[in-house]
Amino acid sequence: MLSGRKILLIIGGGIAAYKSLDLIRRLRDRGASVVPVLTKGGAEFVTPLSVAALAGEKLYRDLFDLGDEAEMGHIQLSRAADLIVVAPATADLMAKMANGQANDLATTLLLATDKRVLIAPAMNVRMWEHAATVRNAEKLKQDGILSVGPDEGDMACGEYGPGRMAEPLAIVAAVEDALLNGPLKGKHVLVTSGPTHEPIDPVRYIANRSSGAQGAAIANALVALGAKVTFVTGPAHAEMPAGCVIVPVETADEMLAAVTKSLPVDAAVFAAAVADWKVISASDKKIKKTKGAKLPVLEFSENPDILQTISSMGKDRPKLVVGFAAETDDVQKNATDKRQRKGCDWILANDVSPATGIMGGSENDVTLISDQGAENWPRMSKIAVGQRLADKISDELDD
Repeated sequence: MLSGRKILLIIGGGIAAYKSLDLIRRLRDRGASVVPVLTKGGAEFVTPLSVAALAGEKLYRDLFDLGDEAEMGHIQLSRAADLIVVAPATADLMAKMANGQANDLATTLLLATDKRVLIAPAMNVRMWEHAATVRNAEKLKQDGILSVGPDEGDMACGEYGPGRMAEPLAIVAAVEDALLNGPLKGKHVLVTSGPTHEPIDPVRYIANRSSGAQGAAIANALVALGAKVTFVTGPAHAEMPAGCVIVPVETADEMLAAVTKSLPVDAAVFAAAVADWKVISASDKKIKKTKGAKLPVLEFSENPDILQTISSMGKDRPKLVVGFAAETDDVQKNATDKRQRKGCDWILANDVSPATGIMGGSENDVTLISDQGAENWPRMSKIAVGQRLADKISDELDD
């Protein structure tokens, strides 16, 4: 159910922290990966070793650990997960969240994230019923923070009432609900990705340097928002996105056929770097190099224009069609011209000159072009680009 999903788990300082160990196990049993963040208070109740061993991931504790900041800065850490879970969410953590405080790693992550947050409150009954906590809980709800529990029962302090942290299985159910019932629930989005391979003979082909990383990041972000995603991919090196219907193809002709078969969809994102040409009459046998023989001559024909084909469709045209323009010069102008020529709604332009390191790299620097003009995005990871685009698609389909 949670296969491929990434959970950032913040463990607060309360006796209920012991339940977080079982929560990690339950989440991993369902296929999720769990990156743990242990607060100073949480470390008083569970050991870093036990948390890291159960999670099978690096444990994060200190905001000012320069090694961690170089490897995985707190901004990136806060945005690399599909969901942030705070369990237990103490009265102190809730108060800091409600008031925007950020004085340690956990609260900084919570303030910096652009992902949804699920809290599992846990505290003494009097603390839970205190007017300040009631105000904070209501403020967090207004801010869009999700919550599960607390339950009613015996407290470690000997009192009875609401304040017990929800049981791990209840938290898992809330996680599943948050990830599977996002703003794109009920929407079907098509994403193309990777290069195409156009055969010359059985062992040679024409291709490009696309890794498929950007398309995979977009698909992952859409799935995290609850969308059904059909992922049509050429032979890419990037890890395949989880939770998608994956349709592997080789050539541009195969990609067009797969895309057409997947319709109708609510939105289509064409991130694949499709080869513009194919070889006419590719050889069915390996072309041999023979000493003294004439060099082989390859004749080309144009491949189908998948973006233009789908953009010009009638009743089966997606409500939103998004293209990519990989350029090496006059990036914005060429991309603007391409959007008008292809008839798509949005186009993401990027400079793939060798000096940028974007083609095949981990970052992207894009400009989103629509009929509203050009929107320049700062250079960011391809994961962050995927998340930002998914959010915009969600807003567009919600209109």
